[in-house]
Amino acid sequence: MPHSSYSTIAEALQWAYSQLAATSESAHVDAEALLLHCLNKNRSFLYTWPERQLTSEQFKTFSQMVDKRQAGAPVAHIIGEREFWSLPFIVNDSTLIPRPDTEILVETALNLTVRHNAKVLDLGTGTGAIALSLASERPKWRITAIDNVPGAVELAKANRNNLNLPDVEIIQSDWFSAVEHRDFDLIVSNPPYIDETDEHLSMGDVRFEPQSALTAADEGYADLFHIAAEARSHLLTGGYLLLEHGYEQAIRVREKLIELGYQNVATVRDFGSNDRCTLESMGWLIIQQVNP
Repeated sequence: MPHSSYSTIAEALQWAYSQLAATSESAHVDAEALLLHCLNKNRSFLYTWPERQLTSEQFKTFSQMVDKRQAGAPVAHIIGEREFWSLPFIVNDSTLIPRPDTEILVETALNLTVRHNAKVLDLGTGTGAIALSLASERPKWRITAIDNVPGAVELAKANRNNLNLPDVEIIQSDWFSAVEHRDFDLIVSNPPYIDETDEHLSMGDVRFEPQSALTAADEGYADLFHIAAEARSHLLTGGYLLLEHGYEQAIRVREKLIELGYQNVATVRDFGSNDRCTLESMGWLIIQQVNP
């Protein structure tokens, strides 16, 4: 480890790259994110002032963060924040770290034709990323976000306060158990959908996330199918159900939804052209599939 007395921004980054290269596939991105957090600067600062000297305290904090990342801790947990939909979300180990692919669910929801004051339910809200992103774009939507984990509920409320979106209702509920309304225009969810035996659960950042937020029984389909079945009695005629799922689950999810009586079932692809979320309507509204 280089001594802080001669650690410029460029030297500190080079040291961090070398430390993280063997354990992270995104060593450069990780190192930059950690250093930016230490300096409280934007990315352009690193390349505008590469010769800028770090203080001993800055370097000490940076090296400690690199050590944590080298041990496998997610960058988002180390810095306590992850950007989603261009908004800063506080994160911790009580729930999932928001993923970029989930932004396609937000984008799809925003493109739907619904009332200007639509009633929206976000099931399994976690950090609140989906509900609060929607609220930031559609302030007149009446949004309720639920999660069954008390820590996640508190985290979502913290993000609601931090983002100044006080009108989003956040409550604790085991899926629909505490949801009284049956007149939603839109229900969205990114539920657990990974097979409990998936080998990837022992790799990468997911090792540090709660398994209950990742996995579901029946090869990952249990929660998806439960939500689909229950949502029918909570949606208005013509309302929408929008579910995120694994890229290999699209066919079986579509088949189940058609079996349950949903109409105009379509799968939307994520930014990597993978089948990512499936959209269903309780009425005769036309949904166009989004092409990659």
